[in-house]
Amino acid sequence: MNSEQMEKYSSAVTLSDMEIFVFPELMYSLVLADIMSPVIWQWREDDCFKKLDGKGSMKKLMRLRQYIMDNYEFNLDLETWGLTTKQRETARFEKFLPADVIAQSNALFGYQGDKYYFDVDIRKHFGLDKYTTDVIPYWKTETVEAMNAFRHKQGYSTGAGECVSLSALYAAASFIICGVPLENIFMVLTPLHSQNFIDIDDGILTNNRRLLTKTMWFNGTAITAKAQRALRNENITIVAHPSGYIHCIDKDATINTDAYGHFTQRLESYLSTELTIQIFANFLRANSDFQRYFQLCRDCHGHPVFVKAEVLFHYEHSSKFLVGDKTHDKLLTEVSDEDFANYELPDRIRCDEFSDFIEKQKLDLKSEADRNTLTEFLKRKISAADELVEKLMEFCVTKAKLPTGDKNFRQTEPVRIGVEQTREEIISYLKSIRNTNAAADLAFYAYRDMESCDWTPFVKAAIERNPVSIEMTKNMSIDQVYHWLQGMPNESIYDGKRLAQPDEVANYGRGDGIEKAFVLANIIRQRNPMQDIEITVDAGKILLKDPREYNFLSNKGLQKHIQLSANGTYSSQ
Repeated sequence: MNSEQMEKYSSAVTLSDMEIFVFPELMYSLVLADIMSPVIWQWREDDCFKKLDGKGSMKKLMRLRQYIMDNYEFNLDLETWGLTTKQRETARFEKFLPADVIAQSNALFGYQGDKYYFDVDIRKHFGLDKYTTDVIPYWKTETVEAMNAFRHKQGYSTGAGECVSLSALYAAASFIICGVPLENIFMVLTPLHSQNFIDIDDGILTNNRRLLTKTMWFNGTAITAKAQRALRNENITIVAHPSGYIHCIDKDATINTDAYGHFTQRLESYLSTELTIQIFANFLRANSDFQRYFQLCRDCHGHPVFVKAEVLFHYEHSSKFLVGDKTHDKLLTEVSDEDFANYELPDRIRCDEFSDFIEKQKLDLKSEADRNTLTEFLKRKISAADELVEKLMEFCVTKAKLPTGDKNFRQTEPVRIGVEQTREEIISYLKSIRNTNAAADLAFYAYRDMESCDWTPFVKAAIERNPVSIEMTKNMSIDQVYHWLQGMPNESIYDGKRLAQPDEVANYGRGDGIEKAFVLANIIRQRNPMQDIEITVDAGKILLKDPREYNFLSNKGLQKHIQLSANGTYSSQ
């Protein structure tokens, strides 16, 4: 490999936020690595999924959501994978992207977002505000094995992962468990978030551990408002698909043009809705300042009685019924008689009359003329009618800031795997297209398949991008580090001939002998960069020489000789 290839392939091992931004094909490589993993395929044997055999994908997806919520936390500890520096990272990637371009679209390099993000101080929310110097977190993405291994980390009782890890997990599990074709799954990345658009029914958006149907997107709840932040307020930097990707900066794109056109239309449809009285009730739920302009009525022995909208919404907090939907009448029965007035409240619009108006007018909020018609109707009693209609338009229509189609679309070999295939058939197929599909080839590096991959990218990543193990042992002598490693369980978080990186060993407190040897090599190299280091992997016996000798035991059955030279080069034979 030349130096540029080495950066990309070693990045497939570490999968940091920055690396995926610079090498967008890595996003789908992680999905394919999770699909190749035995972990998710084992979920099929769980009773909760076996009971759904023969059921539709939507029902399975809703069960998958609960399974993920029960078994994984959203991890926002930015320092889980240690710290690096802006200077170091920009030096790594300056041959690919200029630093000022990266800063416009990457949260770790100064990205702030639009006015909304300034108002809510989004960098403080994500804990980025404390990184005011050159130091920044690595913010790495986890494979499903690394997500599961959080159970071994202090403070965690389940698996965990950050947003990119969870989106990759959802994509792989939707395919394996729910039978959703990969062609129907579009990965959507923004500078501060990662999610998926699943093209079934009216569309489903995955958001960390949750799923949002189109109905949920417009329900007006606080938790949904948080889930909407990325698509409402950020530019989409990458869309990834089995046919390829499109990137906000790259002039070239590999995603199939028909697939991308279909996705943009489907996403636009998902993000917009017609104005109905239920949608308007959801809008008032999300914009409580406007509730004071409305009242609702019900029949009481043949006479209308009236209740303030804000009072009725208050009753929602302790009820299973909601304003405006099919349970609306049941909610009204829970309202105390004292909260009803026997007369129409002044300076408030009756929601029944408003419902009749919008049903008769059939308003399209995308039309300026229809918005003006609505504004004139509301101005009879609402001084803030212009502001209300503007906010209502924003609520009903979200315009995603997608990468433009003005790209040089390069035709590439797509990934074609079907839901009817076995894991073994999929792995065999992906091996067969490694020479023609970059994402498939890189997937084996993300998968950590040391039997079929060049070891040098793994070694480079292990020695250059694993600061946690260095920080964790900074007060230990090398002999103490060796005894610390020997005291760990001699078990890898990866099955078969696959290897963990040093910081995975350090964070989870376990590792195979080969993995432990790389932890020790990483620490020795950091303390003495001019020291030659050799690691001999001979089936069950591992020998590290620096020139002192350290022995470890392995269950991986691998054979390799690795040389870390004082001049900073790595070789493996």
